[in-house]
Amino acid sequence: MQGLYPLFTAIPLAAAFFNLLVTKVNKKAADYIAFVVAAALAVMAVRMLFEAPFSYRVGGWPAPYGILLVSDGLSSLMLAVINVVSLLSIVYSFSYMNGYTAKPKYYSLFLLMIAGMNGVVMTGDFFNLFVFLEIASIASYALVGFGTEHEELEASFKYLILGTVASTAILFGIAFLYSMTGTLNMPDLARQLDPVSGTVPFNRALAFVIALFIMGFGLKASTVPFHAWLPDAHPSAPAPISAMLSGVLIKALGIYAIARVMFSVIGPNAMVSSILMFLGALSMVVGVFLAVGQSDFKRMLAYHSISQMGYVTIGLGLGLNPNVPPAIAALGLFGGLYHLVNHATFKSLLFLCSGSFEYRTGTRNRYEMGGLMRKMPVTGTACSIASLSISGVPPFNGFWSKLVIITAFIQAGYYIYGAIAVLVAFMTLLSFIKLQRFVLFGALPKRFAAVKEAPFSMTMPLVVLAILCVALGVLYPFVDKGLIEAARQTLLDKMSYMGFIIGG
Repeated sequence: MQGLYPLFTAIPLAAAFFNLLVTKVNKKAADYIAFVVAAALAVMAVRMLFEAPFSYRVGGWPAPYGILLVSDGLSSLMLAVINVVSLLSIVYSFSYMNGYTAKPKYYSLFLLMIAGMNGVVMTGDFFNLFVFLEIASIASYALVGFGTEHEELEASFKYLILGTVASTAILFGIAFLYSMTGTLNMPDLARQLDPVSGTVPFNRALAFVIALFIMGFGLKASTVPFHAWLPDAHPSAPAPISAMLSGVLIKALGIYAIARVMFSVIGPNAMVSSILMFLGALSMVVGVFLAVGQSDFKRMLAYHSISQMGYVTIGLGLGLNPNVPPAIAALGLFGGLYHLVNHATFKSLLFLCSGSFEYRTGTRNRYEMGGLMRKMPVTGTACSIASLSISGVPPFNGFWSKLVIITAFIQAGYYIYGAIAVLVAFMTLLSFIKLQRFVLFGALPKRFAAVKEAPFSMTMPLVVLAILCVALGVLYPFVDKGLIEAARQTLLDKMSYMGFIIGG
């Protein structure tokens, strides 16, 4: 697989432009091109989970002078999450996007977004991280406004402006790092910033760079107080794009980047740990309380994305804390990474379910729905499983990751953060009980008497994601040792990441 590694970006980039040429002759080919590309990437990504860590030097140029691609436990995990969710979202788009014009352009933008996210998690230097981040961001700006209605265009414009602010902060941070070290290669930077043998001490300039990165990547991840774009962007985008934004984009461009920079490049730091834990807790509380009162199905899910990303952020923050025992820090980090994977499954599933309900009923207002479990049993059952998962009900996957995070904070002596995590889990449960009551059960409105189940291409991804929600919970021991462990060890072992500078 080492020789094929660059294809994770090359294939979707080439297919995005090839698709536009082919569909000028035959527009129906767009579905097939997107499916074949996404399926190939998903198979390759799952295969990467079983590969040993390696580095790939583009053009044969030695690091730190050439472009370096890195494959380790974290990047392999993120590639699998990104490309599996992308494949399911593309299959869902077959029928869902028939209501939109310019379907070939939609798939080309979708493939560009995949290429950008794959590039972000593969690259080993800051220059290409920024380039791929911008590719994914620009494609997502266009996809949010793809419906071209007033609501969609307003949300897309707000997302573009705030996304540009985030990109500017990240670019300034990269520029400051380069001026301090003379390199953009991340393993080389990790070597220079090492507190024992490095040449650059921790000083005010580096603290300012960290602040810029937390703001820039935090805005991409939509953590409070950098969350203003997300509640508008998620409801306005087509359902498969909402699933991509919440399921993988905010993780690849935000959470992954924060984890990679703070763990693999800068290293454990009490100040950064405190900031991330505070922002994570703030996101959890603000997101869940804003979600409870929402009538718009997708807007409610958007606020829950902010809240659930808070769980991931506090887990990463605890993992960065050098003042807690290493075993407890590792436990918190595991909980954060596990919840990242879980959130990709149940939140993608919830957004796709909301799209199916809107597709058949023509509304996103959950108070106008009711009794849809009887008319749409597959979608309703999948929505129930996802609701139980995000609420932390055993034995579904969300229960285990939340339990691990709460346990880690209690063991570390951070009782207030543990209590906040319990409170937010309880509020999330109340929110989704309310959702079940108004959408799935109760009296069916007369105007929905003729409603029927969504098409097969829309229900099949729901079934797969629902199975994953159950499997990731029931198979918890395998997830611990077989899926998350390699990613956790990657982040905890900065020395191994530094080794990629000499070929790894």
